[in-house]
Amino acid sequence: MAVRRKNSLLLRNLDRKLVVILGPTAAGKSQLAVKLAKDFQGEIVSADSRQIYKGLDIGTGKIRPEEMEGIPHHLLDIVSPKEQFDVVQYQEKAYQAIESILQRNHLPFLVGGSPFYLEAVIKGWQFLPAKADPALREKLSSQPLEKLLKVLADLDPLYFQKVEKTNKRRIIRAIEIASQLGNIPPRENHPRFQTLVLGLRIPFPRLKKQIAQRQEKLFRQGMIEETAKLHRQGLSWKRLEEFGLEYQWVSYYLQGKETEEEMKKKLQRAVEKFAKRQLTWFKKNPNIHWVQRASQGQNLIQQFLEKP
Repeated sequence: MAVRRKNSLLLRNLDRKLVVILGPTAAGKSQLAVKLAKDFQGEIVSADSRQIYKGLDIGTGKIRPEEMEGIPHHLLDIVSPKEQFDVVQYQEKAYQAIESILQRNHLPFLVGGSPFYLEAVIKGWQFLPAKADPALREKLSSQPLEKLLKVLADLDPLYFQKVEKTNKRRIIRAIEIASQLGNIPPRENHPRFQTLVLGLRIPFPRLKKQIAQRQEKLFRQGMIEETAKLHRQGLSWKRLEEFGLEYQWVSYYLQGKETEEEMKKKLQRAVEKFAKRQLTWFKKNPNIHWVQRASQGQNLIQQFLEKP
C-alpha cells in the first residue's frame, strides 16, 4: 500500500509520460500490463492491429473483461471488420486516448505487438500527404508479389532496397504513394511524449511452447466457430484471410482447402514465423528495456516517473 501512495504522488507530475509494453505474440504482454497499470494508476491503450475490430475476439486473444481487473482499456472493438482501418487512423485515435488519460492524471500504457502501430505513436510519425486510391489498390491486390516488387523498384529504387519484401499490403501502399508523389520521401518524426519502452523477453523455445498452449486454448474457446460466424455475418473468405494467421488458416479449413490437422500444424508454424518477425523488428530499437519479470518493470517505471 505504501508503494501505491508513493506512486500516487509521482503521478501528479506525469509531464506527458508514456509507458510502452511490447513483445512477440503469446509472450504475456496483457497480463504484465494489467499488473503494472494497477501499481501505477494506469490505463491501457491497445496497439494491436486486429483487436481494434469488433467480433475478432478469440482468434486475436483479446483480453476478456474479467481479466482486465478493473483497469480501463482503450482502442479495443472500435471498428467493424467490414471496414478498412489504417495506421494513420490508429495514430489519431491513440493520441486522443493517451491525452484523455493524462488529463485524468493517470499513467498511459501503450501495449501490443504491432510494430507499425507502436512506432507511429512512439516516434510521432508524420504521414505523407498521398491519399488512398481504392481503385489502384484493388487493381494491385490482384497482382502477384513479384510483379508488385518490380513496379516499386521502377518507381523508387532507393525505397525498394529497404522495404519489407514479403509485406504485400505495405508494398501496395508504397506504390500508391510513389505514384502520386514521384517517390517516397523520408518520414519525419515528431514524438509527442516522453516514452519508456519495456520489452517482454521470452527465450524462444519457451515462447514456442506458449504459442502452442495459446493455440490449443483458442481452439477450445471456439476459434473455428467464431470464424464461421464472422463469415455468416457477411465477411468474405478473402476478407477473413486478410486478417492473417488464425483467421486465414481457419478460413482455409472451413473452405475445405486444408484438413483440420494440417491447418493446425501450419498455423503453429505461421505464428512462430510471425513472432520471429516481430522480434527482428524490435531488435532494431536500442531504446527497449527488456524485462522478464514484473518487478523489473516496476523499478524502471519508478525511475522513469522520478525523472524530471
